[in-house]
Amino acid sequence: MRGRPRRPAPPPPAAPAPRRRWFRVVVPLILLAFVVSVLAVEGYTSRGFAGDQEGRGERAGRSGAGVPPEVAGGGPVVDAGHDPPRTYRAPPRTVVLTFDDGPDPAWTPRIREVLDRNDVPGTFFVTGRQTARHPDLVRDLIRSGHEIGVHTFSHPDLATQSEDTVDRELAFTQLALAGAAGVHSSLVRMPYSSTTGALDGPSWTVARHLGGKGYVLAFVDQDTRDWSRPGARAIADAAVPEAPGRGTIVLLHDSGGDRSQTVRALQTLVPRLKADGYRFSTVAELVGVERLTGGVDTAERWRGWVFVTAVTVSGTTVSVLGALLLVVGGLVLARCVLMLGLAHRHARLARRRPRAGPGPPVTGPVSVVVPAYNEVVCIGKTLRSLVASDQPVEIVVVDDGSDDGTADAAEALGLPGVTVVRTPNRGKAAALNTGVLRASHEIVVMLDADTVFEPSTVRRLVEPFADPSVGATAGNAKVGNRHGMLGRWQHIEYVMGFNLDRRMYDLLRCMPTVPGAVGAFRVSALREAGMLSGDTLAEDTDITMALHRAGWHVRYAEHAVAWTEAPGSLRQLWRQRYRWSYGTMQAAWKHRHALVERGHAGRFGRVGLPLLAVFQILTPLLAPLIDLLTLYGLVFGDPLLTALAWLGVLAVQGVCAAYAFRLDGEPLRPLPVQQVVYRQVMYLVLVQACLTALSGYRLPWQRMKRKGNVVVPPRGGGLPSGV
Repeated sequence: MRGRPRRPAPPPPAAPAPRRRWFRVVVPLILLAFVVSVLAVEGYTSRGFAGDQEGRGERAGRSGAGVPPEVAGGGPVVDAGHDPPRTYRAPPRTVVLTFDDGPDPAWTPRIREVLDRNDVPGTFFVTGRQTARHPDLVRDLIRSGHEIGVHTFSHPDLATQSEDTVDRELAFTQLALAGAAGVHSSLVRMPYSSTTGALDGPSWTVARHLGGKGYVLAFVDQDTRDWSRPGARAIADAAVPEAPGRGTIVLLHDSGGDRSQTVRALQTLVPRLKADGYRFSTVAELVGVERLTGGVDTAERWRGWVFVTAVTVSGTTVSVLGALLLVVGGLVLARCVLMLGLAHRHARLARRRPRAGPGPPVTGPVSVVVPAYNEVVCIGKTLRSLVASDQPVEIVVVDDGSDDGTADAAEALGLPGVTVVRTPNRGKAAALNTGVLRASHEIVVMLDADTVFEPSTVRRLVEPFADPSVGATAGNAKVGNRHGMLGRWQHIEYVMGFNLDRRMYDLLRCMPTVPGAVGAFRVSALREAGMLSGDTLAEDTDITMALHRAGWHVRYAEHAVAWTEAPGSLRQLWRQRYRWSYGTMQAAWKHRHALVERGHAGRFGRVGLPLLAVFQILTPLLAPLIDLLTLYGLVFGDPLLTALAWLGVLAVQGVCAAYAFRLDGEPLRPLPVQQVVYRQVMYLVLVQACLTALSGYRLPWQRMKRKGNVVVPPRGGGLPSGV
């Protein structure tokens, strides 16, 4: 958690150049549109095909009702565009080898090599999806003199599709052929209808529709069923004409799985048939035309090229996104395991060891610095809670140029031990430095003017300073205005995302941030670290990292509870987290040299900074892939499997959250409400912060409007165990 926004000391920077504003706002929209587009293209090209690559046999139980007798009893090549339909069959001692479902980068070249070596033509019925993915294979087939036919785009059963879907399947396949090789094919094979005996009323209706569009339908005489991998010898035997000397059209496959048996079968089948006096031909020769595949005009070829490019880009992008999803899944799991393990160990050690350090306990008075800018609605509640502390305190209120009467309101309370210092507006870091310089004691507690302490908070916060190596302590900040959905969302985030993280960082001795809402510092450590700076928008993270680099240890006091006011609107939340994310990146970049330093500074640099970069920047940046690919899977994949995977991710996060709530003594009721909307908002905030950093624009400080609605629960409710 960070400190509360205040007006910056220098005048706000000039309005960003239009280019930079465009970069920060429009680029995320462009990226989102691009990802959604490639997912949609990839989803359509994959739907109905990926799960059906192993079974390519025809349907059983067809009655043949409605099919003209001249088709049912005719040859396997049908021209349904005539009335009556015309059929063709292979002449005696003529074999037509046909291959379905390709092209495939592994098997199509090997099959083509066998055919070319034996000077045998083949007819390849390609799918549009595979053609768009492997256009070079189609070009190689055409250059070798083989015939190309259409096998739809995504391999659906056309008998179950609407007429518009049938037309779209064929149109997309023709676009893929035009873009891949500049050709158009009038030859088609309907999926799941390998023989004319598989035709029934619905499929014959589709056949007549295709015939009316000028397509010639190619069925087969013999189906080798090589997709079931019965063995190379069985495939070769199934391709030999049953009656010696009879012509035949044979069905094989060059894609859809392991086709090594098909390749071996061809190596024996072709010489065997040639030795028996058979010749090899194509479907076009059976129909009596020179070719059923022709060229396309320039415009169609360009449209096809755009289509193929879109499919190729989408396929590559989705492959990359899939790899990144594995990365982010691993990171999420690793983070949860690491946090759970270290937090559990932290809790056990905290129960065993005394809270104070090896030195004498801190029992004397400490100074409390409260920077305030236009905090009149909440300053009274904050100061009254501090005066009620069970640790002697000196309270210094630094009014940072307020124009709403904050200083007057603080003085009017007449509380003992409270000093109000009025300064011109110079920013929060300068206000805190002023308070430190006015402080009378070596230990200084810092909090925001909208934060309410419990009576024991200051005492718990300064206990670790009994160890002389400790330069600062981070307290346990909780949301004090958790009414409403937005408040509950932030409550979950504070308990899980902040306090569970701090237990981990405390055990690893690399705490990256002492929150501005509740933290304590040793004045000598602050001076050695250079005091607070306005170089970044996260002065609390900046000074914490500086303390590490100066050799001081930073501890987490989980029992030092403070109740702070969280943003009350989505707009204010966005602005606050935008500043936090940007400021964290600024601070990490400023202290990047800790990576190569020695001692405690080097430990922080080589442990704390990488953890911060991976778990607070990289993982949240990649996390939207989980939601995007979940939607993709629900629409285009297996909805049940996708839902189970998404619920698995939520379950892992839920376990972490439940344990964090248990450690903090919080009820589990609000846990389910955070996974929709809020998490996605945080993704967008981080993306915009990263783009702001890349654009080189320095984000101005933005103040939030306070309501003073912090409520401290009764003693024992919502407090860490043992408090």
